[in-house]
Amino acid sequence: MNFQNNLPMSCWAEDDKPATKILMKGMASVSDAELLSLIIAKDTKDYSSLNAARTILNNCKDNLGEIAKLSVNELVKTGKITLASATRIITAFELGRRRSATGVLIKEKISSSYAAFEILKSCILDKPYEEFWILMLNRANKLIGKHQISEGGISGTVVDPKKIFKVALDHHASSIILGHNHPSGVLVPSEADNKITKKLCEAGTLLEIAVLDHLIVGGNAFYSFADEGNL
Repeated sequence: MNFQNNLPMSCWAEDDKPATKILMKGMASVSDAELLSLIIAKDTKDYSSLNAARTILNNCKDNLGEIAKLSVNELVKTGKITLASATRIITAFELGRRRSATGVLIKEKISSSYAAFEILKSCILDKPYEEFWILMLNRANKLIGKHQISEGGISGTVVDPKKIFKVALDHHASSIILGHNHPSGVLVPSEADNKITKKLCEAGTLLEIAVLDHLIVGGNAFYSFADEGNL
């Protein structure tokens, strides 16, 4: 390790500073730790921001997805960084999620479970708690909207069928796709998942709003009730 990594970034040789490397060689020239160190650097005075970034990565098994799940207070403890630095890191990840979400064009046709997954993961990927969302489609199976139904804890969230179908009716949806995440990464549906899926399918039949699928998102993978023949 370069000895200056133990010094504040302001004391580094200019060519070794991550910001300079980005300007001269591009984003690909810097590591995950160096990128994090740029976010942390402003509030680091008595120790190296790069070491703080490496501590966070090591404690999260070098997995950026695990860092994205941490709260501000957890980040402060994990990296021994300031509250301001932790807030900036959380903000950076949230901007990334929102950037992914804006990449989904309204009225995009949903022709497979994977297409639905690509939209849902932009909403709930790396979230440390469960969220339940619906995608609303028109008669041509084109996306006309998406909506968060509920937000819960690590092990579950409450789903109100009345709210789901009110939102769908307000958007004049012909069909919907259900989706929620499992923060644990385990994609096996729970008994509660099976029950609510069946209940919503029955309600959809009565209201003539078809439930096309229910996806469980965990990490960068998903479980599809429709693909597995459990719808």
